[in-house]
Amino acid sequence: MQRVMLVDDEEELRRSTAQALELAGLSVQTLSSADHVLELIGYSFDGVVVSDIRMPGIDGMTLMHRIRELDAEIPVILVTGHGDVQLAVKAMREGAYDFIEKPFTTPHLAGVIRRAMDRRGLVLENRRLRAVAGKRDDLEARLPGRTQVMVDLRYQIRAIGATDADTLVIGETGVGKEVVARALHDVSPRANKPFIAINCAALPENLIESELFGHEAGAFPGALRPRYGKFEHGRGGTILLDEIGSMPFDLQAKFLRVLQERVITRLGSNETVGLDVRFIATSKVDLEEEVAAGRFRADLLYRLNVATLRVPSLAQRRPDIPLLFLQLVREACARYGRDDIDVPQEVVSSVGQKDWPGNARELRNAADRLVLGLDMRPGDGGALVKPESGRLADRVAAFERNILASAIAAHGGALKPVYEQLGISRKTLYEKMQKYGLDRKLLSPESLSELED
Repeated sequence: MQRVMLVDDEEELRRSTAQALELAGLSVQTLSSADHVLELIGYSFDGVVVSDIRMPGIDGMTLMHRIRELDAEIPVILVTGHGDVQLAVKAMREGAYDFIEKPFTTPHLAGVIRRAMDRRGLVLENRRLRAVAGKRDDLEARLPGRTQVMVDLRYQIRAIGATDADTLVIGETGVGKEVVARALHDVSPRANKPFIAINCAALPENLIESELFGHEAGAFPGALRPRYGKFEHGRGGTILLDEIGSMPFDLQAKFLRVLQERVITRLGSNETVGLDVRFIATSKVDLEEEVAAGRFRADLLYRLNVATLRVPSLAQRRPDIPLLFLQLVREACARYGRDDIDVPQEVVSSVGQKDWPGNARELRNAADRLVLGLDMRPGDGGALVKPESGRLADRVAAFERNILASAIAAHGGALKPVYEQLGISRKTLYEKMQKYGLDRKLLSPESLSELED
C-alpha cells in the first residue's frame, strides 16, 4: 500500500498533519528526524516523502539529496516557512518534487501528495514491465556492465536476494559492496522493511554492545532510559554489517549466538528478544586469512557465509569502465542540477585506459569533477586527459579555467570572495567565466544579480 513518510521535528505539527492526512484517506508514517529515513526506503519504496526543510541534524535539503542518491525517482515534498521559499525553489531545481509553504491547507497538501503517488506508481509499474519484458531493469541500472562477471553478479543477486540466506559480500574498497547489499534487500520479500547499515569499524568500542543489542535503564552509568539497539530497529528487514572483519573479537562470540538463535539480550536484562532479520556482511579483507591470523572466529565465518558474493574490481571488468563512467556523469549532472553534457571521446578513451585503484568510488569522484568543470590532476583522482599535452596557450588557459572553477565551487557560487581572493575586478571575472564557459547554474541567484548590477 502506498504511504506517506512524514518527517518533522515539531511534534504538534507532525501529529496534526498526520491525523489530517489520514482523515483524507492517506496512510502516514511519522518520524521526528531524518536519521532513520534511508533505512525505511529503497528502490521498491511505494510512496512519498514529505519533510520539513528546517530540522536539527539532517535537514530537509540534505535528506532530499541522500534520497536521490538512493533512488532519484522517489518524490520528495519539502515543507517550508515563508523565509525558505528561495531555498525551496533551489531544491526544485535540484530534484524535489514540490514544496508546500506554511501555513498550508490539508486539501492542498493531500492533492500534491496524491499526484506524487501517481507518479511513483507509474515509475514502479514501468520498472516491473521492463523487467518482465527482459529489458534493462533496475538492477542493471544500479550495477551496470556487460562483462561476464557483472552479468553473473546480477544473476546471483536475483537468485540469492529472493531467499532469506545470510550473505557475505567480498570486494576491494570502492567496488560497491553496499550497493550490492542494498540490491539484495530490494529484490527480497523484506524490501518494504528497514535496511539498517552498521559500520563495524566506526562503532565506539565502549558503546558497541549497547549500540547493537540495546540496553535497559540503569544498565550502566548514564543509561537513564531503555533503548532499542540497531538489531531490534531492523526487525523484519535486513541488517548490513559493513566491514565485519573490524568487529572486536570478544563481540564476535555474542554475534555468533544471534546468528544461530536469532535472539538478543539487551544489556542489563536477562530476557531474550526474538529477532526476525536477514544479515548481510561485507569485507574488503580475506576473512580466511583473518581466521588464520587469529583475528576472526572460524565458526562465525562458516555460519555467516551461507552465500558469498564477490564484487569484481574495475581492473577485473575493464571493458565496462567507459560505460560506467558515462552513467556516473549523467547521475552527477542530475545531482548537481545541470543539463546532461557530451563527454569528449578522448576523455572516454582516457578513462578506459587508466587504472582505478579506488574502483567505482574513485571513478565517481572523477565524474563529479568533470561535471563541475574541475581539472583533474595527480593526487585528485588523476587527470583524465594529460595536462602537458597541447600548445602552451591551451595549457595556460586550462590552468586558469581550473583556478576559476575551483574558486567558484569553493565559495558556493558567491562571486565577491572569488574576485577579491584572485585580485581581479567583477567585470574581469565575468568575462573570464564567459570565455571559459563556466556554467552559470553553478552560481547562486544573489551572486549573479550582484555581478550584473
